[in-house]
Amino acid sequence: MTLIKVKKLHVSIKDDEENEKEILKGVDLKLEKGNVYALMGPNGSGKTSLSNSITGHPKYVVDSGEILFEGENILKLKPDERARKGIFMSFQYPEEVSGVTLSKFLRMAYNSMHPKNKKSVLEFHELLREKAKALELDESFLERYLNQGFSGGEKKKSEILQMLVLNPKLAILDETDSGLDIDALRTVARGVREFSNSGNCVLIITHYKRILEYVKPDKVFVMLGGKIVREENGDFVNHIEEKGYGWLKDFEESGKI
Repeated sequence: MTLIKVKKLHVSIKDDEENEKEILKGVDLKLEKGNVYALMGPNGSGKTSLSNSITGHPKYVVDSGEILFEGENILKLKPDERARKGIFMSFQYPEEVSGVTLSKFLRMAYNSMHPKNKKSVLEFHELLREKAKALELDESFLERYLNQGFSGGEKKKSEILQMLVLNPKLAILDETDSGLDIDALRTVARGVREFSNSGNCVLIITHYKRILEYVKPDKVFVMLGGKIVREENGDFVNHIEEKGYGWLKDFEESGKI
């Protein structure tokens, strides 16, 4: 079943001088429930811009096109409204929030997203401990201020913990593998595998094959110049790892892509 469909999406962004520059140039994308997808491409190809457009970042201006989530066009919805629909995004560079513990932040977020199934403090902490255990996170970690003083690996684990607790329908993981050592990478990948099921889907944005060794994608999309230029089965990541992206640029320039 189709969870989200992006149709002919054109998006611009304003620079420091308030000039608009088109960064997405007619993106088409369809994601089905029960699948894991990889979105790959060189720096500046539009991967993060696409994810921010899906989540409703106000910096990104949709010039034309549609984003249909479970059949509903969500372009007029605010970021928090999209989150309540079940759209989650982990960030490359999570913000530090002093004075708010990770556990308190997650309980507020959970109850906001599940107003008909709010949990008491005790009920929520039982859920939180269960999910933290899956990521081998000590309970003391849950009482630290959100991302404050966290290492790169801890920030990424915190983002995956949020995904497991909030249990969205669509999880967009933007370069979650960036800067992780092998142990942290395996832990994060284990969290992604635990999350993935027939009722949701995962979109992993990455430059490299590393995390895709542990979380096998069903399909790979390749972005170049603000467009998705290839849609292949999961093992296409091996071709990208071997050949890089240069040959795609050559094909694009020749008009054969």
